[in-house]
Amino acid sequence: MIAPLAARTETGSGPDAADGRQTTPASLLRLIAPIFRSHWPRLTLGFLALTAVDFLQLIIPRFVKSAVDGLAAQTATPARLIELSLFVLAVAVAMAVLRFVWRYLIIGFSRILEKKLRDRLFDHLLRMDQPFFERWTIGDLMAHASNDLATIQMACGMGLVAAVDSLVLSAAALGFMLAIDIKLTLLALLPMPVLIVCTRVLSGRLHHRFNLVQEQFALLTEFSRATLVAIRLIKSYTLERFQEERFRHLGETYVRSNLKVAAIQGLLLPIATLVGNVGMLLLLYYGGVLVIDGRISIGAFVAFVSYLYMLIWPMMALGWVANLTQRGMTSLRRIHRLLTQRPEVETGRFMPLPTAMPATYLCQGLTFTYPSGTRPALAGIDLTIGPGLLGMTGRTGSGKSTLCKLLLRVYPVADNMLLFRGIDVNRLGQAALRDCIAYVGQEPVVFADTVAANIAFGRPGATMAEIEAAARAAAIDADIQGFAEGYQAVIGERGVTLSGGQRQRLALARALLCDRPMLIIDDALSAIDVETEQQVLHGLLDYLRGRSVVLVSHRINVLRHADRIVILDDGRIVDQGRHETLLANPLYRAMAEKQRSHA
Repeated sequence: MIAPLAARTETGSGPDAADGRQTTPASLLRLIAPIFRSHWPRLTLGFLALTAVDFLQLIIPRFVKSAVDGLAAQTATPARLIELSLFVLAVAVAMAVLRFVWRYLIIGFSRILEKKLRDRLFDHLLRMDQPFFERWTIGDLMAHASNDLATIQMACGMGLVAAVDSLVLSAAALGFMLAIDIKLTLLALLPMPVLIVCTRVLSGRLHHRFNLVQEQFALLTEFSRATLVAIRLIKSYTLERFQEERFRHLGETYVRSNLKVAAIQGLLLPIATLVGNVGMLLLLYYGGVLVIDGRISIGAFVAFVSYLYMLIWPMMALGWVANLTQRGMTSLRRIHRLLTQRPEVETGRFMPLPTAMPATYLCQGLTFTYPSGTRPALAGIDLTIGPGLLGMTGRTGSGKSTLCKLLLRVYPVADNMLLFRGIDVNRLGQAALRDCIAYVGQEPVVFADTVAANIAFGRPGATMAEIEAAARAAAIDADIQGFAEGYQAVIGERGVTLSGGQRQRLALARALLCDRPMLIIDDALSAIDVETEQQVLHGLLDYLRGRSVVLVSHRINVLRHADRIVILDDGRIVDQGRHETLLANPLYRAMAEKQRSHA
């Protein structure tokens, strides 16, 4: 298992790599441009404060020049020095206030941008269908929602600040330097092309390596999530050491990927520093000669040195900004790919759903093949589902769960193969359709919350009386009353404090409380004992009188209460009828005799 995981990271596979669509920088920036436009007053004020700080910073060397020239000419007085010191102090205080302003406005905006992108990402995930979640792992999605968004926030916060700050500061510093001496300025800037070339080369490599880091983080996150979910199974098989080794391997691969990124990042700053110091070396020699020859004053030389130091920061920031920009664009591209995914189930062309009609489904030659499959999971299904209890059985893999998923519109189907209340499901809104159906799956979902909150999940406004009525209909009220805190007892993560049968009945109570015209129970009574099973069935029949119920089960004792039973085999309906008539079917009779002998 470890080798394929590592290979996936090295080759850059997964959902991002599988998506062959090319994205341009313009298409990526359109993703965040509306957020910038909606906050332009805030950003304008922030960058004005940032620019003001830069210009105030440039004024200080002028005061220093005046003081040094006065001392060199022996014309300075204590009063003049105090005056200049007070000016410097006033500028420093103004800079401190304005720095707080731009940090609050611009860095605060980057957090707002991160929140808006996270909200949009979460809303997008809630709208996606089952095929999407079969392609993207939870680890991938968590990496997008954490690392990628944090990287974008950093690029649009400090990265943008550093870019603007270095541009303004370098342009202004160059102006002051040129005003002092043009040749000296050109000499000090002579090493700059080396920095530009190195930054361009290293930034290209940084993009590729950072993308691998994000993919490896997704794998590590997904492995951690899967381990915690299956912790009881891992402990029961004493696989703790094995999981530790797998986690260590993934962690080491992640560290190696980060070290490759750090190797590039570690080069950018030293190169920028070296270039700046070489310029300073040239300045000290040539500028010293100019001072000796009397072509510039000592104060002008000191001010020039100060301006060059200010220019070294933008030169160093160039590499840092390039780093942040490359990482931000990489993460933005990953977010863009995720947000451009579209559900395969049709979501447009809505028609109003008739509400007065019974909840009926009509399957007309329904055929379906899974996206990853090579042969149909269902073939030519002709079936009418209406008020009453419809039982469904068949061998494992015969297509029962697939049919339930199609009824719930989890996967797309061709036009006119599936009709709800006489209307093609492809012309109905998913939300309107699903509001008519309650579903209980083979693996009941239970949340780490109170029993009452779990039952009321599909109907948060339900009263305690309604919750308890649904629990009694699902034959779990007595179990709940046995808990120390009753309906306010907190269930452990994924229902670890409940038995399998209790989880199934709790999920059934949740579905019953929704009070929808159709109920689909996909083999959700398998963990219930025979006695409790009969209690559930009687409560179910009383509670759902006049509604449409689809009950998938392998238990003949459950199916015999159905108004009609459908037998599926290899994706096709091979027989249907009542319990008594189906006893003539070899498969059904074999199931009944086997269960009778084990009773």
